[in-house]
Amino acid sequence: MKRGYLSQYFKGVAVKRLSAVESSPIRSNQHEFNGVESLRSILGEPSGKVRFDVKFLYLSDQDDAVIEDGFLTWYDARQKAREERGVRRREYRLYFPTNLVSQCAAEGDLLVIARRSDNSPLLAIVAEKNTTIERQLMWLFGFPDLTHPGFSVRSELELEGGQGRIDFAARVILKQLGIEPEDEAPDYLDAMLKKFRGSFPKTVEFSAYARSTIRDLSSLDDPDAALVTWMEREETLFRTLEKHLLKEKLQGLIDDIRQDDSKDIEPFIKLMQSALQRRKSRAGSALENHLEQIFTDHGVTYTRAGVTESNLKPDFIFPGISYYHDAAFPQAGLTMLASKSTCKDRWRQILNEAARIPSKHLLTLEPGISENQTEEMKTQGVQLVLPSSLHPTYTKKQQKWLMDVASFIGLVKNRQPQKT
Repeated sequence: MKRGYLSQYFKGVAVKRLSAVESSPIRSNQHEFNGVESLRSILGEPSGKVRFDVKFLYLSDQDDAVIEDGFLTWYDARQKAREERGVRRREYRLYFPTNLVSQCAAEGDLLVIARRSDNSPLLAIVAEKNTTIERQLMWLFGFPDLTHPGFSVRSELELEGGQGRIDFAARVILKQLGIEPEDEAPDYLDAMLKKFRGSFPKTVEFSAYARSTIRDLSSLDDPDAALVTWMEREETLFRTLEKHLLKEKLQGLIDDIRQDDSKDIEPFIKLMQSALQRRKSRAGSALENHLEQIFTDHGVTYTRAGVTESNLKPDFIFPGISYYHDAAFPQAGLTMLASKSTCKDRWRQILNEAARIPSKHLLTLEPGISENQTEEMKTQGVQLVLPSSLHPTYTKKQQKWLMDVASFIGLVKNRQPQKT
């Protein structure tokens, strides 16, 4: 196992497309996966019926994940015949019970079976066909294409050329699987507790602090790299501070319950819900904060959250909201940028923002958005903008269309009114 690589989290991964028989929930209470012989490299040679505890997930672009705990049964159906009659042939089988995830599955969906490095339950992930999450999983685990009906298996997750390394894109995908990459910055904890007085600061203040901890990095040199680096640093620092502050609050609640077991656990539930909501809102705010710094560094004029029609507030209007509301200012000189740390199906929310600007720009940190989604974006007049380091998670065809941060800055600077 090598830290900073997928092998830190997985011993091996197998993927396949579900057939009609495998995906049907009505044939029996127990189902069999086909083409499983290659799974020996990650599940081992079965001695009798081996039962694996499993965390099942169904993932799509539209809905929250469907999650259920269960099991898989792995065995050689010919083992007894070999022992009693000397039969040489082996017949490996992998069975799974009907559950909420199998009931969601359809023919052609992607199945991923992953064995964890810490011997925790296997992951059995079903990703809806032709979705972004399907594309992301295939990129993450290094399966560009699936050319046969059985399982394709990888038990070596540290490859030459850096494949298998946990980078920004990999972290985004792992979080969707419930895996939190182990990145902390303990050297900064005391400084943060002192600076922020033992509490969570405002997002703009925390973003500025995160940037200040990285020296010798200028967005003027490489705005794409700066954006990703600042986002990574802020998330690492935030998780470090969050872990410390939540630990203190949780310990207090646990102590109260131990002293009086009639205590309501509702405060515990509310604390967890608040923590999750804080994570989501801070990610989006952090992205806007760092983009604002990049635009300022490059001398780009803009308005953040300026009000347009129907009281809508696009994330950024260039060269500014006053130009937008000036009917004499040419439409061709206006640009709208929406920013979403992740977007999935939510990109359509920007379509009715800034009616004067029919062609929208959307900056996201979402790796590997499906071709179906990007084709629809094109049809709807949405241009996707991503840091250049995320472009390789997209297909070659998509990469020709994508715009990076530096190119977007060049665009809005060229449209910016010249000072007289």
